[in-house]
Amino acid sequence: MLQRARQAYVQANGRASPIYGATAAVAVAVPLLVGALTGHPAQGSMIALGAYLVALRAPEGPYGAQARSLAVGVVVVALGAAVGGLLSGHLWPTVIVVPPLVALGVAVPRIGATAGLAVLLSAVRPPAGDVLNIGLLELIGGLLTAGLLLAPWPARRLRPLRAALSECADAVAEALDAVAEDVGAHDAGPLDAIELTSPELLAVTRIPDWEARRRAASEALTSARATYALYRSGRGRTDPTRPERLIDALGRVLHETVTLQAVLEAAKNYPPDREWRLETQTAISALAARLRLLAGATATAGEAPLGGEESAAVRRMGRTAEQIRRAGLAGDEDLVAVALISQVRRSIDRIAGEVASARRIVAGGLRIAVAPPRMPGTLNPMRAWERTRGAVRTRSPVFRQVSRVFVTAAVSMALAAVLGLSHGHWMTITAMLSLRATYGETVDLLVQRVGGTAAGSAVAAVILTLVPGQTAIALIVFGFALAGFAMRSVNYVYWALFGTPLAMMLLDFSVPADWRTASERIGLTIAGAAMAYLAVRLLWPAGHAERLPVQLERLLRTHARLVRAAADVLAGERVRLPHDTIVAAERSAEAVAETRARLGHERRPDTGLIAELRRSVDAAHRTRDHLITVAKLSRAKAVDTGPIPEILDRLADRFEEAAGLLEEPANLDAEHAAPVLELDEELADLDSHLSAITRRRRAEIKAGVDREELTPLRQALLQVSGTRYTIRSLRRDAGTVVESSLTAAAPRP
Repeated sequence: MLQRARQAYVQANGRASPIYGATAAVAVAVPLLVGALTGHPAQGSMIALGAYLVALRAPEGPYGAQARSLAVGVVVVALGAAVGGLLSGHLWPTVIVVPPLVALGVAVPRIGATAGLAVLLSAVRPPAGDVLNIGLLELIGGLLTAGLLLAPWPARRLRPLRAALSECADAVAEALDAVAEDVGAHDAGPLDAIELTSPELLAVTRIPDWEARRRAASEALTSARATYALYRSGRGRTDPTRPERLIDALGRVLHETVTLQAVLEAAKNYPPDREWRLETQTAISALAARLRLLAGATATAGEAPLGGEESAAVRRMGRTAEQIRRAGLAGDEDLVAVALISQVRRSIDRIAGEVASARRIVAGGLRIAVAPPRMPGTLNPMRAWERTRGAVRTRSPVFRQVSRVFVTAAVSMALAAVLGLSHGHWMTITAMLSLRATYGETVDLLVQRVGGTAAGSAVAAVILTLVPGQTAIALIVFGFALAGFAMRSVNYVYWALFGTPLAMMLLDFSVPADWRTASERIGLTIAGAAMAYLAVRLLWPAGHAERLPVQLERLLRTHARLVRAAADVLAGERVRLPHDTIVAAERSAEAVAETRARLGHERRPDTGLIAELRRSVDAAHRTRDHLITVAKLSRAKAVDTGPIPEILDRLADRFEEAAGLLEEPANLDAEHAAPVLELDEELADLDSHLSAITRRRRAEIKAGVDREELTPLRQALLQVSGTRYTIRSLRRDAGTVVESSLTAAAPRP
């Protein structure tokens, strides 16, 4: 437990946000200061409370998305304050009204905890005659926070989009670097056997993890597309904008990089000379460096240099590959090796072309027309009702969490009412805000909250006892708000440490608290933490493991559709893999990965199940890479693709058969849980097909066909030689996905 507490206190979850902290501090402290100076401290504290509740939402993303989030927050705070004012002085009606609002915030993330907090914190105040006035004052505070946070909108409107595009270009560049550093790399086994603790030494002795870099680049592309979607004005424009064209270009670079990595892996079986390896590595690194220049120019709105459009390293690599090709045609090199090197050259040339295209887009400026923020689509009550019914019927993890939070809030409020606790709302706030969907997340948050609250309450007691006057307290509130909101994203313990005095001073501004109040706050926080702990232990399991069969079935079916699409590309029925099919497969894998992470936070995690899920997700990522490579290598129509379409159809069939088994996971047995993809005969046919094409190509050259002529046989040799290695890897990883998915979904003792 001590080790867990230490980890909870030292972990860093994000970066500090000084601008956000300063803005929130001004919005909270200025009303207090004005109220103190004008003799209206109660009204000032109400405005400050509204500003505080809206600032808690911490809006992220483009300013349009922030505006929508803040607008919802302002409305919820105003209505919640009015409802809380009506409930003020009525203890049991408050107990009845607040828990459902708290649960609603869990079910509807757009509302969050704002509604419950607004009602609760207004209800615990002394009764006021003008309820509408309370709502109006907190509305003013919310508008003040929203206005300050959105003030930079005109001047910095495109900054979030530029940051997302820059991060995307950097991530794709890192994927290219991982490919470059793996070109001709020696066996890393001896180094992996040595335990190294120095980060600097690890950085120079370990080859970058290609799969991790590729996944990060894919996530950055998804994030960039999501950020760009928030900027669309909805005016009916059909032609792509410059940011959209840049995202598409970076996506093509990433997919071509996937193909390049696969062909280079295949080329390791036919090692060319050292000069070719060095030139290839240099060319790929040069392209990565050019992408980083584009990232810098995008982030700085053109202030950073763009670099040249041509690359000498790419030209040198092309000359070296041409020498090897001529040697192969003369019979001095293996034709399969020559074909693979030609594919490498083509991929590098295509990447260079896409990078040059991206450079021209960035040089022209990333402009988007100014338009009002697009509001979300109209809420469909029937669809929302159907989702609610489905969640209740299946007892989904969200429904269980909503129920758990509702019960915890209701019990804590009822207990405070029965015992007559004057500051019982602190227990409810701790319980409702600390309860998370898993045991591990809840315990970590409770450890952070209890420790930070205890220290923060003591600090608040000292300040409220020693500091005379409300003006001085308002200035101190500014300091705590600045530190709390700025450090909130780094570690929750900072928020508990600085936010506790802030909340105590806001609620007790007109009637300063003392040591007794601080001690009650510490005791009630501990009591609320105990209730949250008991809730996560006793109130039914989270249910993440129970949804695994459905998620794994979706994983298998989406990848089956992707395999079918790749087969269609080979057959000439499609030009490329559909982007939406690739995205659907990626999202299905990420859903399983998220469940795996949730299961790791359980009190007694099933390490065997987590390991199987990790194997399945990792293999699914590699499977998509292989299919992208197969589709990319099939651009030129060949005479005969051999047994490749049949192999893909068999793989798709196996994915679908396994998904069918998951419809009734209770019927899975040991035999079904460990299937083997029998494709040895088809793979042997593929090897024979490649040998036959090689012989026919040599005979074609001997018959007098011009070596430079792009004949169907030459196209077939280029395609099949590059695809052969990828198909073998695809078969292995597809088998891993199926086997691990069925094993994970099978009933466990």
